[in-house]
Amino acid sequence: MLRSLTSGIWLTSPEHFIPQPEKTVCITGHRIKSIIPYRNDDSFLELTVTGIQFMLCRYIDMAIEAGYTSFIDGLSTGTDLWAAQYLSRLKNNGADIRLIGAMPYRRHAERFRPVEQEILRKVELSCDAVICTSPDPDIVYSKSGAGKELYRTRNYFMADCSSAAIAYYNHSEYRSGTHQTVAYLNSCGKQVAEFSSDDLYRIIDEAGTDTVAVRQRISLLPNPFSPAQRES
Repeated sequence: MLRSLTSGIWLTSPEHFIPQPEKTVCITGHRIKSIIPYRNDDSFLELTVTGIQFMLCRYIDMAIEAGYTSFIDGLSTGTDLWAAQYLSRLKNNGADIRLIGAMPYRRHAERFRPVEQEILRKVELSCDAVICTSPDPDIVYSKSGAGKELYRTRNYFMADCSSAAIAYYNHSEYRSGTHQTVAYLNSCGKQVAEFSSDDLYRIIDEAGTDTVAVRQRISLLPNPFSPAQRES
């Protein structure tokens, strides 16, 4: 067995993990570098990032409302860590949910900033299990060679263990891991509840640039996991 280099916890291998797909949602989405601020104005970057986080949390709440109790998170920076932090808070406040981390390889956080490594450490300690999808303790990602499939293996593992997904997905990012994951989910016939930066821009157009008003508008989004929405 391997230990996490970030938190020191024991990592679970995929073959020792028993999934419950019917109750499980996986989470995928872009890193912060892919977020273009509202109106392409840097003064709205904070509002845009906060709005994306609000939407992500709202989609998680809606999945829980629909009866999902397990969430698989890829533990990367941006969407993954934002979602994992929120799920950790819900667990700490008594929510009856499971948080499963899916680590692409043991050394994946070596290039995280110190603040991100600390967030990851706390998240890992909050997880019910952290699965490392590569058994090699020393392998690192590369664009060719043995390390090139590490993220795809992680992404497909998450999708295979789930019956639905929450995706922060900008269709212009067609070379991203999020695109890869969403495409695979769709090919498997899994439900993908996705939202994009364009969806947030439309909300800001309607609500204005006040953060409270944007959050209130996001709280009114229909639940894509409800039977009525899935049939529409």
